[in-house]
Amino acid sequence: MPRILVLTLGGLLAAAVVVAGPEVGLAQDNKWGFGADVGFLSGTVDNTVFALSLSADYYFDPAFSVGPMVLLAPAGDLTQVAFAGVARYHFRLQSFNIVPFAGVGFVHASLERGSGPGRIDTNDTSYYIPLGITAEYQATRKLAFATTLMFNLHNLSMDPPVGRDTLDIAVLFGFRFGP
Repeated sequence: MPRILVLTLGGLLAAAVVVAGPEVGLAQDNKWGFGADVGFLSGTVDNTVFALSLSADYYFDPAFSVGPMVLLAPAGDLTQVAFAGVARYHFRLQSFNIVPFAGVGFVHASLERGSGPGRIDTNDTSYYIPLGITAEYQATRKLAFATTLMFNLHNLSMDPPVGRDTLDIAVLFGFRFGP
């Protein structure tokens, strides 16, 4: 069954590339941008943890983009992976850009704490709604330094004694490479 699913998804992706690909003889502008950030998530079930974020954006015009975003918290007792499709609106103010964004996806968290009889080993998967704003300083035409404040809404229900986690806040610093 998984092999059929992979082949089907691969075929659909190949068909989408053929249909949406550039016409022969026409040059297309690069409309993709990429971002990478590091920072911290606070308010998680393991308090404050290190975080890494990666994103890609397809620009429909200079002010609007959509694309995937992955947020990883791989260190310590908590391993948290979140994936979302995100829409961004880019307010361009000379050397600065203000970029509010919102998305929807899913998050998986796994907490392993302690050893022996008191050991905690719990995990859960939930919906994921990232809401935030990024301030970018445009260093060059294609490179920007970014600072992001993001509120992550979800409903992770970890076994007792950990409990429920519905919100964490991320502060991230990184780079944006635009088209």
